[in-house]
Amino acid sequence: MTAMGTADELVRIPVFDGHNDILSRLMHEGRDGAEARVLNGHAGMQVDMPKAREGGLAGGLCAIYVPSPGSGLDGNGDLPRVERPSALDQTIAQAALLRRIEAQSDGAFSVCTSVADIRGAMDRGSFAAVFHIEGIEAVGPDLDLIHVLYAAGLRTLGPVWSRPNIFAHGVPFRFAHSPDIGPGLTESGRDLVRLCNGLKIMVDLSHMNDAGFWDIAKISDAPLVASHSNAFAISPHSRNLTDRQLDAIRDTGGLVGLNFGVKFLHPEGKADSAMDLSIMVRHVQYIVDRVGIDHVALGSDFDGTLISNKIGDATGIPRLLGALRMGGFDDEALTKIAHANWLSVLKRSWEA
Repeated sequence: MTAMGTADELVRIPVFDGHNDILSRLMHEGRDGAEARVLNGHAGMQVDMPKAREGGLAGGLCAIYVPSPGSGLDGNGDLPRVERPSALDQTIAQAALLRRIEAQSDGAFSVCTSVADIRGAMDRGSFAAVFHIEGIEAVGPDLDLIHVLYAAGLRTLGPVWSRPNIFAHGVPFRFAHSPDIGPGLTESGRDLVRLCNGLKIMVDLSHMNDAGFWDIAKISDAPLVASHSNAFAISPHSRNLTDRQLDAIRDTGGLVGLNFGVKFLHPEGKADSAMDLSIMVRHVQYIVDRVGIDHVALGSDFDGTLISNKIGDATGIPRLLGALRMGGFDDEALTKIAHANWLSVLKRSWEA
């Protein structure tokens, strides 16, 4: 691959991103005026529509996330569980917010349920949002709610966030520790994966521990996807992917989305807000060398984690693309990383 051009030129490469937390961020700041904050711009957001347009962010997976109650860990060293009634209320509220943003956007924000929808939105300059849930605590063991959520537009989900629920254990946040922490899927978790395969809902492996990852790999007939995770070989954080996991993702035609969170990128696990973009380039290059250019994309975690001030918010995406270009990635490779690989794996996940 040959380096060429400047970062300024890269604004023209549209980006489809594997993870943002704008819905939970908006709800945390209060429901009143939430739609206007994301549509018209808000200084506290890393992603809003003006920033997305400036940075070339054309769409992405918009996650519903329910925060853990209180603070601190439970007696097992895990983040506390979220009770289903609270999770259900918050999931419905965030799903409704997603649809209200679309309704009030005058066509500038589109909830997409197919790759054709995503391409159409991108072509007309509308933000292509995909309804995703990160931690499915709102759902009971009967899985009935999955059918309702699917009808409402849900197309991807992570069975867990980094805490236990009735489906799996989740991987705690630990640096200098492998993801091999705790048990894998429960029987309800296995049923969930089978149902997602049947409905063509993509199952996200980010936040799964090692046992859960391999349980899903054994059951699922879809590409393995980790929407916002990095290379454990560079940053040995429990949230990152081991070489063996990367190989499995490659072997199923799956995908890794680069997480922009500095704690998951820094080789020493530092929460370094001044972290250089060269570390992000190292992660991308390592994953490409290990599994190939067709299996890496972006999964920013905007509005959900500490990101280097070299990017800051969605307006800084062209600087990352510029750093990747200076690192040797040509236009064809950058286009794959920026959006083509995501659209490819979603098409195969949803339509196979």
